[in-house]
Amino acid sequence: MKKITVLLSVLVLALGILAAGCGGGDKKDEKKQAAAPAPAAKEELLVGTEPSFAPFEFPEKDSKEFTGFDMDLIRAIAKEMGYKKCTIKNMGFDALIPAINAGNIDVSIAGFSITEERKKQVIFSQPYYKSGLAFVVRKDVNDVKKFEDLKGKTIAVQLGTTGALYGEKLKDKGSVVKTFNTSDLACMELKNKGADAVISDLPVLQYFLKNGGSEYAKLAGEPLTAEDYGIVISKKNPELAKGIDKALDALKKNGTYDKLYEKWFGSKPAK
Repeated sequence: MKKITVLLSVLVLALGILAAGCGGGDKKDEKKQAAAPAPAAKEELLVGTEPSFAPFEFPEKDSKEFTGFDMDLIRAIAKEMGYKKCTIKNMGFDALIPAINAGNIDVSIAGFSITEERKKQVIFSQPYYKSGLAFVVRKDVNDVKKFEDLKGKTIAVQLGTTGALYGEKLKDKGSVVKTFNTSDLACMELKNKGADAVISDLPVLQYFLKNGGSEYAKLAGEPLTAEDYGIVISKKNPELAKGIDKALDALKKNGTYDKLYEKWFGSKPAK
């Protein structure tokens, strides 16, 4: 019995030492975990745009870079999110959503109006700009006072935009709708008298008139719509959409958004 008792005592002691050894291992593991380095910052945000939509996105003079309100904003968002690099790719407007869904770019910012139809295909960020559709006519077109007066006229629009959709409404009223890859080309058609009017976003048309367009064009009628712009993200990447919204909130809170808005539009955004 004594031998058995002694043997049991030895076994208990051995198990105690073994348990203590295991406990010590856990503490070492905890120390190792605590000392583990933080994940590396994200490297690059790939952004698609169609840079012929001043003052939102357009080529910077004497540079290969793009400038404009959208360009400044997406670079600020990328920085706020911790990206080391923000790469902006030039694409056709109607190719941007397919490129998002194919995973060729991470996001797109290009004066995208938030619409129910587009929301079926992609995620939009929270609105970052309030806009609306309007139209300009040549100065020698004097019989257009409202949208309905465009019936029977030739209208230039940018392919894939809400302006193009609005133009389609006039086709059954005898209007001819010409589509172009960029807003600039649509306005050039107006200058060359190949069109009577251009339907586009109000701030874009205002910028166009301010920078030489007023020599041969003028705004007509009242704005057609009130629209919000949003940044486009794939439905496969909801976490990225949340991160962009969080960054936008931070930029609005720290004053960066207001500074960019005032830089490009001459006043602070309406609250």
